[in-house]
Amino acid sequence: MIWLTWRQHRKQALYAVVALAVLAAAMVPTGLHMHSVFESSGLAACQDGRGTACDRVVNQFGNRFASLAFVPILFMLLPLLIGLFFGAPLVAREVEQGTHRLVWTQGVSRLHWASVKLVLLGTAAVVLSTVYALGVSWWITPLAAAGSGRFGNGYFDVQGIAPIGYTLFALALGTFAGTVWTRVLPAMAATLGAFAVVRTLVEVFARPHFMPAKTLTYGIQDAPPRMAARVAGNWVYSQGVRDAAGRMVIPDGQVTCPATTKSGCGVPGLGPGSYNWEVYQPASRFWEFQLIETGLFVALAAVLLHLAVRRIRQIA
Repeated sequence: MIWLTWRQHRKQALYAVVALAVLAAAMVPTGLHMHSVFESSGLAACQDGRGTACDRVVNQFGNRFASLAFVPILFMLLPLLIGLFFGAPLVAREVEQGTHRLVWTQGVSRLHWASVKLVLLGTAAVVLSTVYALGVSWWITPLAAAGSGRFGNGYFDVQGIAPIGYTLFALALGTFAGTVWTRVLPAMAATLGAFAVVRTLVEVFARPHFMPAKTLTYGIQDAPPRMAARVAGNWVYSQGVRDAAGRMVIPDGQVTCPATTKSGCGVPGLGPGSYNWEVYQPASRFWEFQLIETGLFVALAAVLLHLAVRRIRQIA
């Protein structure tokens, strides 16, 4: 079975290795250049605080590498490709071509066939996704620091261990889809649609509630604590300026002014006791969120594989 699995999937494995090599060839020189500029520009020193000088450095870095802003979106598609080209054809191609009648009647049980296939492909997927996650995490660090931080849209999804969970989920989803739609193209289409829906639902509705958010308040004439939220990587849910009674006066903004100015800083609606308000997830929770989300997708993958094996036993 191991030899048969290798024979059936060696082209796909070769294409995956070549794709990783091409990706590395593009990432290494651009990554080294970005890291060099990140250190030499002084942006690395802005991680713990951000004044006017840091604003200028961040803007310069962002403008210089603006052409790479779309790359994180492409990286997010890589786990899906495993589901499309490894998972979806796993069962669907056998049934579509009728070869399952020969394979499952040659002394190899369906459970044994499925177990060997899934273990080998799952192991390969973990290795590929680990290499990809390590490389992308290193490459994207300067962009995330100069952007919205590691929690930012597109950055969280391609760093840490989350890509491993996404890859296993995509593989399991493609396998299950192939047992329901026993033709390759419909199985790939179902995998694509379901993967996009689940990833969106988790990112938009589930992830913000993994851990209770923190609330930060400080007076409009007080020294702002950690105003470097964008550089430091805090995930800000909402912010604004409230008056002494707690009513929102300025939504989606903050006001700071010297203590020597008059009360309210000359802003209409603000008076004594007005304060800045912010609800956020600290940047220090990045790995907790990574573990939770990875565990969620690994659990979904386990459920889908269980359902896929049950479906394999029922295929005529």
